[in-house]
Amino acid sequence: MARIKLKVLREMNDRDLTEKLDELASELTKLRSEGAKGTLKKETASIRWTRRDIARIKTILTERVENN
Repeated sequence: MARIKLKVLREMNDRDLTEKLDELASELTKLRSEGAKGTLKKETASIRWTRRDIARIKTILTERVENN
């Protein structure tokens, strides 16, 4: 999965961000289970980047709630 640019995330509406957050959460679950089984191989950094993308989306959503 490709990394998401902050500019692209900020242009998305709340509904799209929530959908993307759900998608990333399921991706993270899948990556963690593969890591536990030992089948993740070279994609170990993708767990870190997925976690950071999730945090980025949550931060944007929180900022929007606080500013309204």
